[in-house]
Amino acid sequence: MDLQKKKKEEKEISLIEALKSGNWKNLIAMFLYFDTGFTAWLLFGPALGIFISQELNLKPAYEFFMAGVPLLIAAILRIPFGYMLQAINGKWIAVMGILISMIPPIYLNIRNGTPTLEEIIILGSFLAFGGASFAVALPMAGSTYPKKYQGIVLGIAAAGNLGAVLDGLIFPPLAKMFGWKLASLAAIAFLLITLVLVLAWGEDRTAKKPELKKHSIFVFVSSYFFTLIIVFGLYFIVNWLINQGQISPVKLKTMLLILPFISGGFTLFILPKVYRVLLRERDMLKFILIYSITFGGFVGMSAGVAFILKKTYGFSPVTAGTMMSLLALTGALIRPVGGYIADKIGGVKVLMLSLTLISIFNFSLAFTSYLPQVLGISLLFGLFASYGLGNGATFQLVPLRWPLATGITTGIIGSAGGLGGFILSQTFGLIKEGTGSFDLAYIIFGFVALFALTGLIILQKEWNEWAIADSTETTALGDIKQESKN
Repeated sequence: MDLQKKKKEEKEISLIEALKSGNWKNLIAMFLYFDTGFTAWLLFGPALGIFISQELNLKPAYEFFMAGVPLLIAAILRIPFGYMLQAINGKWIAVMGILISMIPPIYLNIRNGTPTLEEIIILGSFLAFGGASFAVALPMAGSTYPKKYQGIVLGIAAAGNLGAVLDGLIFPPLAKMFGWKLASLAAIAFLLITLVLVLAWGEDRTAKKPELKKHSIFVFVSSYFFTLIIVFGLYFIVNWLINQGQISPVKLKTMLLILPFISGGFTLFILPKVYRVLLRERDMLKFILIYSITFGGFVGMSAGVAFILKKTYGFSPVTAGTMMSLLALTGALIRPVGGYIADKIGGVKVLMLSLTLISIFNFSLAFTSYLPQVLGISLLFGLFASYGLGNGATFQLVPLRWPLATGITTGIIGSAGGLGGFILSQTFGLIKEGTGSFDLAYIIFGFVALFALTGLIILQKEWNEWAIADSTETTALGDIKQESKN
């Protein structure tokens, strides 16, 4: 009876009271850090991607590769960002990421003439620092709030996905009026505002282990440069083989899909054993799969949906960008709702609903070529809403499952989301170039969501034992718990 009464009282607490229970200024700063980082991250996708592609005359696979490289590198960087958060004040990690994200717009406007695709790839690796902000923004935002409000708080912080809305609404019209290089400078204004607020309001209460500082910085630097080298190495190999003309270009470009596994494997290999052990946990692997579908779907589609709309319905770059911003807005606004509902009924139930809807909408969109435009776009809105629902529920569960290692677990699971986005965007580009339509890609990702749903149904009863916001120190990761005590 006491437990039921307590839960009833908690439900009656207003959203305002929940937000006042922690540092709301820090929450705002982290929201903006993720929001503007997200905006910079997708600058070469929905913001300016079509304009860049037209100037460089890129084929579909390379369009999606240009948009996908920042997704890949950000995904890899989320792991060392989360690891550094275990030892370093997150405020300074955020400041570093913001400053590096400013480099591409500045370079593009200093350089004379049209940049090469290779230059765009390097600049995209700098934009990736904005996408890596996730691994710092969420743990910092949640660190000042009680566990019972993690769903709504992390949902609000992660609604920084709204940065994708700015990409679609602001940059295409500016690019049409002033040129895409000059339009990119608008990102600097957003990043500067964030920089000021992070310095003034940022607060990090996550648990620290200062002895990890040097190694975490080593992992960060090594991961970035290794990934960049691998990206260029495989890119030049593929181009060389294509020029030989002996194998189908689409088959060769499919080789680019192995990039996440090479880069991610290297980063995980140089992590301390106590963190690598996470990947042997069934629950961690399940979270990785789920988030690669929910956030991977959101960010991958956000990066590529402007290309999809242009090629499917013949939309202009500005119209495609506007439509993409509305789709992204839907997914971003639903994310905190997903977290809030998860606080009330449990994240497992919300995830099951999300995966079911993602599967249904993907299978339905497989017939996009034969559907009326209004129905096809309506299904896309449903798909983005389903992604947002799942994203909010996922990170309501993470701090409940690993309360003593939220930094590194957020980094690893967040990395999976970014890698899922890269794989999705690349798959859509390759299938379009190989078959002439996107239908097969929707079918593939519909089955992936169905597979994840089946696994979650099997684990539902077991997960519900720890997926309760009232629990305080529930964790099966004995190595992490023991390490934190030593």
